[in-house]
Amino acid sequence: MINVIILLLTFGLMEGATWLIHKYVMHGFLWYLHRDHHDHSHTGFLEKNDYFFVIFALPTIALMYFGSLQAFNYLFFIGLGIMLYGMAYFFVHDIFIHQRFKLFTHTQNPYFLALRRAHKQHHKHIGKEEGECFGFLFVPLKYFKMYAKPKNS
Repeated sequence: MINVIILLLTFGLMEGATWLIHKYVMHGFLWYLHRDHHDHSHTGFLEKNDYFFVIFALPTIALMYFGSLQAFNYLFFIGLGIMLYGMAYFFVHDIFIHQRFKLFTHTQNPYFLALRRAHKQHHKHIGKEEGECFGFLFVPLKYFKMYAKPKNS
């Protein structure tokens, strides 16, 4: 049971880590890797921004490997939580929001519409300054309210 709690807690804490890394690393000293994701200056299917997949996968793999050597201890489940968050990030960010693969194009789900709108607000800023909506799964309430259906009185 404790391993499930560790996994879920890690997954949840990854949202805060993602916000910090996105704002201060990707829009900071590693902007040169993230820039083409905003200005679409890349050619082809991949972007320099895709290197972040490798950067974040390496410590995840290390945690899962070293955690598996000792009867799947807490390190494994921390790594597993990070991996599951990374998978969610890929499916939601790359497939749903940026449509790298044309799937889920006609959703009417208020949460997913708000998520897509918040990300569009993030991308309206071409430069690394003046950004907003650096998170991933937690949508600012103002965007969710745009798509929430009012209840009939």
